[in-house]
Amino acid sequence: MNVHTRRSSITGPAGAIECAIDEPGQDTVRGVAVLCHPHPQHGGALQNKVVQTLARAFVQLGWRAVRFNFRGVGGSQGTWDEGRGEVDDALAVIAAHRDPALPLALGGFSFGGFVATQAQVRLPDDAKAQRLVLIAPAARNFALAAVPQDTIVIHGEADDVVPLSAVLDWARPQVLPIVVVPATGHFFHGQLPLLRQLVVGAWH
Repeated sequence: MNVHTRRSSITGPAGAIECAIDEPGQDTVRGVAVLCHPHPQHGGALQNKVVQTLARAFVQLGWRAVRFNFRGVGGSQGTWDEGRGEVDDALAVIAAHRDPALPLALGGFSFGGFVATQAQVRLPDDAKAQRLVLIAPAARNFALAAVPQDTIVIHGEADDVVPLSAVLDWARPQVLPIVVVPATGHFFHGQLPLLRQLVVGAWH
């Protein structure tokens, strides 16, 4: 992401998990955000542009941003587990990097959005994330869990990977608002600065 990105590795359920940590440019860290990348079998990795944009947004908000590679991606050991083990990976990263003195946020793009919702469900009631940020969550092919009302969900109107209609079908029973970016596809090409602005603006 930048020259200040710190690489580290933790021990996960399938072996080593590669992590990248970005710190805010201030003395006081306001929280820790764990961010999940898109589908590992379709090129998803921690350096994905949308996930990097999420990290930049959190750093701008004064939070430490932790990205990581799911099992079998980059320096992370193991093999694809159809979403089950990937949720376990996220929980391992949360356990390793969360600070009991600071709030936790979970974020994810596409498949990573599915993982973030499932990880939140599995966290103990007294240790859940303060808030979730989901970008184009993979509502068509994966079972997204229900999320709190203050969850930030941003989706492109012209998304041809995860149709907006699929996300609305998931959101409708929860009466969950969705921020729709007009004429924008799944990867937010040309709209990453706007995406960052939307996340920062919605957080306050």
